[in-house]
Amino acid sequence: MTDHNSTIKVDRLSKTFGKTKAVQDVSFSVENGKITGLLGPNGAGKTTTIRMINYIIPIDEGSITINDQKVSAKTQRLIGYMPEERGLYKKMKVGEQLIYLAQLKGMNVANAKTQIRYWLNRFGAADWHMKTVGELSKGMSQKIQFIATIVHDPEIYIFDEPFSGLDPINSELLKEIIIELREKGKTVLFSTHRMEQVEQMCDDICLFNNGKMVLDGNLRKIKKDFGKNTVLIEFQGDGSFIDNLSNVRVNNRSTNFAEIRILDDQDPQQILKTAIDHAEIHKFQLVEPSLNEIFISTVGEDNIKTENEALV
Repeated sequence: MTDHNSTIKVDRLSKTFGKTKAVQDVSFSVENGKITGLLGPNGAGKTTTIRMINYIIPIDEGSITINDQKVSAKTQRLIGYMPEERGLYKKMKVGEQLIYLAQLKGMNVANAKTQIRYWLNRFGAADWHMKTVGELSKGMSQKIQFIATIVHDPEIYIFDEPFSGLDPINSELLKEIIIELREKGKTVLFSTHRMEQVEQMCDDICLFNNGKMVLDGNLRKIKKDFGKNTVLIEFQGDGSFIDNLSNVRVNNRSTNFAEIRILDDQDPQQILKTAIDHAEIHKFQLVEPSLNEIFISTVGEDNIKTENEALV
């Protein structure tokens, strides 16, 4: 990615814990006014990288700059950071807590109250002021944490797994707000292991696997470069013909639907012919691969850590 416009620059970053190489020689930049996604399975090194950018854990090797300054307590103030492990005071009331956290970020009380009211309304939580955090569900406390992250209107936002614990409706709302932040010219970096959330949001992506960065760049361009080598089929009838196709990988399959990756220059027309012979076809479409598919193709299935392995 080009650097002339970058807000965050990560250069040859490495971090080791004991014998674990959590992050190995990672370089990327986060451009001003864009949404960048750090993607990859749990344990791939995303959280460790984010903690170093936020000056929470020291860098072993390499460097990170934010607006051309080395990361420090000073650069921390430019960032609204939402860590993955949520840190709210259980016994404090929601309103008090948000005002306290906003004051820590330098806001005066009157301004903080106005902003907090706006954001609580936005999240359908106008009457939560007097609730204590301990009474909130995981999804509710997640919303409060999100408000605490954005209320002081910083230039840069870093969210670590912001969607975990949210139901689909609140995930949509969060997505909407993150896109709005970008429209206001803010810079957003977030990590997720759920690839499908990134498709509609990110300008740029960095794919992590086993502590290394395996792919980065503009999302649209990456998808385009992979070409239209994925077939979506919707059909009625016996789907067993899919088992007999050669030179393909079936990514996603349900009763009347299949997503098939074409390998080795196989002719999609042949797949269509076979499909027509065996089932009633409602839709046959050649598309760019999903991010999940791009990830699998890039790192190879053997390398993918399972979702439940320890977080790094």
